[in-house]
Amino acid sequence: MLLDIFLHDIVPVFLIAGAGLALARSVGTQVQALTHVVFYILIPALVFEMLMTTPSLGADAPGLAAVAGLAMASMVVIGAAIGAGLRLSRIDTRALLLIVTFSNTGNYGLPVVHLAFGDAALARATVFFVANSVLTYALGTLIAAGARGGNTEAWQRLWRLPTVQAVAVALVLWSLGVTVPEPIMHPVSLLSDAALPTMILVLGMQLYAAGWPTRLPLVAGAVAVSLVISPLVAYAWCLVFGIDGPSRQAAVLLSSMPVAVTTTILAVEFDVSPALVTSAVLVSTLLSPLTLTPLIAWLR
Repeated sequence: MLLDIFLHDIVPVFLIAGAGLALARSVGTQVQALTHVVFYILIPALVFEMLMTTPSLGADAPGLAAVAGLAMASMVVIGAAIGAGLRLSRIDTRALLLIVTFSNTGNYGLPVVHLAFGDAALARATVFFVANSVLTYALGTLIAAGARGGNTEAWQRLWRLPTVQAVAVALVLWSLGVTVPEPIMHPVSLLSDAALPTMILVLGMQLYAAGWPTRLPLVAGAVAVSLVISPLVAYAWCLVFGIDGPSRQAAVLLSSMPVAVTTTILAVEFDVSPALVTSAVLVSTLLSPLTLTPLIAWLR
């Protein structure tokens, strides 16, 4: 199982990131320009398509969405407490919050859930993934945008972002039962399909700029919290809401994923210690098989 996870879910990520690294090394492409494309075009398309196309799972959906939100909120509190205890700067504290709060539930998490627990867990994981993704882009933007300004300014910037506007439009259309015409939905889907691989390319380009992490104690501590504490928090909230079976397996496993590639996008876009955040993405992804394998066995 460990070999299958490595070959099918980790190697593809590193191959795409390697292409981004090679691009940055050979032609000196500016990562900021590609980040703008991802942040303002591709991610809004991805979120809009997910909200418009993900089926509801009846009674399971509200509980899974609640666990996704409350687990994130809990990790924000834990991260803020760690930042205060270590007396980190405002910017480094916000970077720490990005690292410990947001997991790579999409291009890494969903395939692992399917491999480990099958179609039933995958269907529930999709609901958790959508809720998690919306919260990642909304809350993540609020955290990152507030690193260099007041919370009021961060809220103002949040509501002006295309991703948040895409979420609002999608929720209104979904609640009214409106079907988006195919001439509009098809280009949205094409842009959505480009989002994840482009995000990984950005990760590789940023890795070239960051190099091997120089703040290893802080990176190691943040990664440990992300890989170990986060799934325990999700499991506790599942117990509170009485969520078990495939729904619990999906929620806990997705919460145990390495640091989300999206955090690199946010860190670069808002200049929130991008080297620190990118290092955490790299280290957590490398170490994740060591934590995922026993967790899968335990959840079974």
